[in-house]
Amino acid sequence: MSPSPLVPAPARPAAVVNEEIRALVVGRGGWLYGESRARYEVLVAEWTRAVAAERACGPIDVAA
Repeated sequence: MSPSPLVPAPARPAAVVNEEIRALVVGRGGWLYGESRARYEVLVAEWTRAVAAERACGPIDVAA
């Protein structure tokens, strides 16, 4: 049986990335254009990877 592929741990927990997404959206009044939209898309991709990694490996303890 071949070993399962390892999912690299994200640099930041999903909760931290989510807070940055929320701050960006609220800071822009809910409207994202240009650079703020591009930043939002990068953050959503990072959040998606973090959620997948946390589900695969268990939650990351932020207090550690």
